[in-house]
Amino acid sequence: MEFLLMDWLGTPVWFWLAFLGLVAALTAFDLGILHKEDREMGIGESLKLSAFYIGIALLFGAWVWAQKGADLGMKYYTGFFIEKALSIDNVFVISLIFTYFAIPRMYQYRALVWGIIAVIVLRGIMIAAGAALVQEFYWLLYIFAAFLVATGIKMLFAGDKPMDVANNPAVKFISNRMRVTPDLHGQKFFAKVPDEKTGKLVRAATPLFLALVVINLADLVFAVDSVPAIFAITTDTFIVYTSNIMAILGLRALYFALAAMVHRFHYLKYALALVLVFIGTKIFVSDFLLGGDKFPPVASLGVTFGLILGGILYSLWKTRGAEEPDWPASTDERRVADAL
Repeated sequence: MEFLLMDWLGTPVWFWLAFLGLVAALTAFDLGILHKEDREMGIGESLKLSAFYIGIALLFGAWVWAQKGADLGMKYYTGFFIEKALSIDNVFVISLIFTYFAIPRMYQYRALVWGIIAVIVLRGIMIAAGAALVQEFYWLLYIFAAFLVATGIKMLFAGDKPMDVANNPAVKFISNRMRVTPDLHGQKFFAKVPDEKTGKLVRAATPLFLALVVINLADLVFAVDSVPAIFAITTDTFIVYTSNIMAILGLRALYFALAAMVHRFHYLKYALALVLVFIGTKIFVSDFLLGGDKFPPVASLGVTFGLILGGILYSLWKTRGAEEPDWPASTDERRVADAL
């Protein structure tokens, strides 16, 4: 019992165990019960499952509010909404990667699950390192803030440039150092295939494995924006990690609905850019204009939620009647062999 009450990174151990237990239970329920067999997920099921995950995240936020106070509860919700909005960009990239590698929809879900598990670990490492550095060197927050402002301004004026999957360094690195088969083998990341020279069965990576690697690398790139953004809201490691993971945990459920209509959210990136500028600016406002007083969490949540909601509604209005654009490669065009 004493161990459970001990503080770890500023929060009792039992808080961390309760959260990790919730994540493990949701993942086991999702993968082991709801999607025990590989099958395509429809938009309706995607929206229902996503609503379930969002509901769990909001209830968890209410528990954080009750246990850690209104201030941290408000910061949890702010971080959750920012990460959830940023995940729409992830959906575009993930859809592009799956399309390039010609991964059927029935196999995409399990690949996303393993991708999310990797994200939980990688984000944990990044957040733990960031928290340790910020605690030791507070001035790093100013670097994070300046980076967010610069990133937001760049997003406002940058054009749309699709990810070049064919020239991805990870794809080239893997294909040059291990056997890779251009053919899918169901949901397997590795399969036994005949060697071209000897004819003996050898172990080789499948396009599903390459897609998984590229997706995780893409998430690391997105984390460069999202992790500093949440640190600019709070330095409480528990709030930073849980708000990130709860937003990402439901991404695989939301993916199948958003992937079919991601072209309708074209203007959301400008709202996200303004959110990043706002989050970065408020650190300088709090420390230099307000004399160290905290920027009101209610105002921070209100501005963040208002910008994101405005971006979504404006995007849906501007793109009404728009047709879904063609992707760089259809599922029938197997360009994987060219990349390998």
